[in-house]
Amino acid sequence: MDMEKQLPRTMIGQTPGLVGWNVRLCGWVQTVRAHGKLIFFDLRDASGVIQSVVFPKAPFFDLAKEVRPEWVVEFCGIVNERPEKMKNDKISTGGVEIVIDELKVLSRAQTLPIAVDGDGYEIGEDNRLKYRYLDLRRPRLRRNLVMRHKVVNHLRQFLSARNFVEVETPILTKSTPEGARDFLVPARLQKGSFYALPQSPQQYKQLLMVAGLERYFQVARCLRDEDPRADRQAEHTQLDIEMSFADEAEILALAEEMFAGMVKGLFPQKKITKIPFPRLTYKEAMERYGTDKPDLRENKNDPDELAFCFVTEFPMFEWLEGDKRWNAMHHPFTMPRENDPERIKTEPEKILAWQYDMALNGFEIFSGSLRNTDMETFSAIFEVLGHSPEETRKQFPHYFEAFSYGVPPHGGMAPGIDRLMAVLLGEPNIREVMAFPKTGDNRDLMLSSPSPVDAVQLEELGLTILKKKSC
Repeated sequence: MDMEKQLPRTMIGQTPGLVGWNVRLCGWVQTVRAHGKLIFFDLRDASGVIQSVVFPKAPFFDLAKEVRPEWVVEFCGIVNERPEKMKNDKISTGGVEIVIDELKVLSRAQTLPIAVDGDGYEIGEDNRLKYRYLDLRRPRLRRNLVMRHKVVNHLRQFLSARNFVEVETPILTKSTPEGARDFLVPARLQKGSFYALPQSPQQYKQLLMVAGLERYFQVARCLRDEDPRADRQAEHTQLDIEMSFADEAEILALAEEMFAGMVKGLFPQKKITKIPFPRLTYKEAMERYGTDKPDLRENKNDPDELAFCFVTEFPMFEWLEGDKRWNAMHHPFTMPRENDPERIKTEPEKILAWQYDMALNGFEIFSGSLRNTDMETFSAIFEVLGHSPEETRKQFPHYFEAFSYGVPPHGGMAPGIDRLMAVLLGEPNIREVMAFPKTGDNRDLMLSSPSPVDAVQLEELGLTILKKKSC
C-alpha cells in the first residue's frame, strides 16, 4: 500500500463493522507484547482500543521492535475477525484485530513521569496536575470529559427548545460588592483603574431582562478569589438561567423537568429516588437534617441512586460572628419576601428571601432566587451589609437607571456544572471532572501560574510591586 496515497483515517471504534477492509488507524500505543516471533500492539485513539499484530516477515519488523508504549503511530492493515476463543467481550472492539501492513512512527515518547493506565487516585495530586495533559489520557478522565460534554449539550438543547436564548456576557466587568473577593485586571489605557473578572453574570442577566429578552441562558465561567478550600476552584462553570414573568414554582418546575430528563436520557442506569422532587423549607431542612442540603437517598451505599430535593424560604441574611456583620445568605440581588425597607434595616434576622436551592445526594447543585427590582429595598439590603445609600448608588448607577425604564419581574438559577458532574459520576471532588483544574490554593502547576511578570509590563500598566517588609 502506498502511504503517499493514504486511505482516509478510520476511528478504532468503527472497526467492528469493517471486517475484511483495509483501514488506516492513528493513535497511541497503549501496550506492547512479544509472543514468540509476533509483536502485538494495543492501539488507542479517542474512540477505543484495538489489538494489532505484526508478523516477522513484515519489512518494517525491526522498526516494530523499537516501538514503545505511548508512541504515536499510524497503522495500515486489514480488519480481521478474531477466533471465537480469543475474542474479548470486555471491549467493543474485542472481536476484531488489525494485521499491520504498514507502520509509521509519528512521534516517539519518553517514559512517562506518571502512569496513565489506571484510575490515578493513588498518584499524588501535585504530579497529576503538573502533568495534566498526560493524566487526561487515562480512560476515567476521558470518560468524565465526554460525559460532561453530553450533559452540557443536553441542557443546551433542552433550554433552546423552550425558547431560551444563549447570550455571552463580558469577562471584563466592574468590581462591585457581591460577597466574594474579585479578581482584578489593571486597565492599561486607563491607568489606576481596574476591571473585575465576573463572580457570575448576575448583573448582566438582569439587564438582559430589562432589555426584554425574557428567557436567557449561558454556560458561564465564574471567577472568585477565595481562600483555599478543598473542593472549590478559583474558576468554575455554571449553567446560568434567567426568566422574566416567572414565579418560584415555574422556575422549580423547569429545573425538575430539565434534570429528570437529563438523567433519563444520559444516565439510564441511575434511579431518581422520588419525582416530583421533595420540597422542604430551610427551617424544615435544618430541624430534620441539620443541613440545608440534605441527602434523601433511601440507600446511601447505592451509587446509582439520585435523591434530588428543593429547599426554599431561606433567610435573607446570615450573621458572620467572626466579622461581626451581616452578610447576604444568597446574594444581595435576591428579593426579600417582605418589601419593607425599614423592617429590613431594623430586623434583618427576621427577613426571609425568595431564595431556593436544589440539593442532590447531600450536595448543593444550584442556588437561585427571584430578583429584587425595587431600588428602595435594594438600598436597604446593602445598608444592612454595611454600605450607605450613597455608596450603593455610586456602585450600581446602571441598576438605578436601567430599572427606571421598566423592569419585568424575573428570577433564575445557576446549576454548577462541576459539582453536578462530580456527583453524577461518583467522583470524590470537582477536579476530577475539570480538564485543567488548579490546586486548592489556586495554583496551576502545569503552567506554573500565577507567576511574576517583567518590569516592562508593569510599567505599561502603571503598577509597582511593593516588597513586604520583614518584621
